[in-house]
Amino acid sequence: MAWDDQQPPWGKKKGPQTPEEVIALLLTKIKEFFDGGEKSATGATGGTGPNIPGGGLFARFGRAGLLIGVFLLANILYSAFYTIAPGEKGVVLRFGKYVKTTSSGLNFKLPLMDQVIKVDVENVRKEEFGFRTKVAGQRSEFSKTGYEAESLMLTSDRNVIDLEWVIQYKVQDPIFFAFKVKDVKQAVRDISEVVLRRIVGNLTFDYVLSNREILAAATQREVQDSLDRYQTGVKIVTVQLQDVNPPEHVKPAFNEVNEADQDMKRLVNEAEEAYNREVPKARGDNLAKGETSRFLAILKEYKGGQDVTRRRMYLETMQEVLPKVNEIYVVEGDRGGVLPFLDVRGGGKGTPKAQ
Repeated sequence: MAWDDQQPPWGKKKGPQTPEEVIALLLTKIKEFFDGGEKSATGATGGTGPNIPGGGLFARFGRAGLLIGVFLLANILYSAFYTIAPGEKGVVLRFGKYVKTTSSGLNFKLPLMDQVIKVDVENVRKEEFGFRTKVAGQRSEFSKTGYEAESLMLTSDRNVIDLEWVIQYKVQDPIFFAFKVKDVKQAVRDISEVVLRRIVGNLTFDYVLSNREILAAATQREVQDSLDRYQTGVKIVTVQLQDVNPPEHVKPAFNEVNEADQDMKRLVNEAEEAYNREVPKARGDNLAKGETSRFLAILKEYKGGQDVTRRRMYLETMQEVLPKVNEIYVVEGDRGGVLPFLDVRGGGKGTPKAQ
C-alpha cells in the first residue's frame, strides 16, 4: 500500500455518532457499491501504483457488509431490552411458549427468541349497553341512536322495558386475559347481556323498577361466575343499571295505566282509613251496649233473689278462677295455721298434703 494513503490519526474523519448517521452512511456505501466506477488502488491522490483488478469492488463489499453487520448487531442488542409502564404486566413468550410475567420497569429478554405482550392491569375498562358516551366529562354527551335493541327486554308479566346499564371490569390475570379467550371484550358483553336478560325475564316490571340495586348485585355475581368459568382473567368492578322505562312508543299507554293504578291505590287507602276509623268505634259501641244489657239483667235477677244470685255469681267466679290456680293455701281463722288440703290441680292421687 502506498505511503500516500497513510494519514496521521489526527487527520482522520470521525465515524458516525448517531444511528441516523450510521443509516445514512450505510445507504451511501450501498449506493456507491451499485454505481460502479472503480477507483485506483492507490486512492484519490492520483498515485501511479499498480491497479488491482476487482480491488475496489471487494473493498466496497467489505465495508458495506461491515456496516450492515454493525447495524444488525445494534438492532439486536437494542431489542433485548424493553420497558413495562406502571400499571402494566409483561407476558414473556419464548418461541411461542409462556416463560414468565414481568413487572413495570426496564427488563431484559433474549433477542430473536422472546416476545413480550404488554397487558394493562390497572385501568378500569367499561362497556355500555343501550347508549354510547360521545363526550365524557362534567357535561357528558350520550347517543342512543342505533343501540335500542341492546336495552329492550321482556319481563315475566309480558311487559317490554328499556333498561340501560354499564359494566366495569379490570384485568386480574394477564395470562388468562392474553391466551384463554380470543376476544375478552366481546365475551364480557355477551355474557353480561345473557345474564341480565335472563334475570329480568323472571321478574315483573314493578319489581325491576323498584329493586335496581338488588338486580345489579345479582347480575354482577352471576357474570363474574361465568367469566371465571371461561377463564377470561377479568374481575367485574361494578354493574350500574341506569334508567328503567317503557319503550317510547308505549309510554303514553303506560302512563295511563300508572295513573289508574295510583287512583286505585288511593281509593283503597281511603277505604282502609274509613274502615280503621269506623269499625273499631262500632265494635266499642256494641260491646258497651252488650255489657250494659248484661249488667241490667243481672241487677234485675239480683233484686229478685239476692242470696241465690250472690251464691250463683260466687260459684261461677270460682269455677272460672280455680282451674287457673296452681297452689291453694287455706288458713284457719285467727290461729294463722295452715290446714291440710286435697290436691285440686287434677291428676293428684294419694293422701291429702299439707302446706
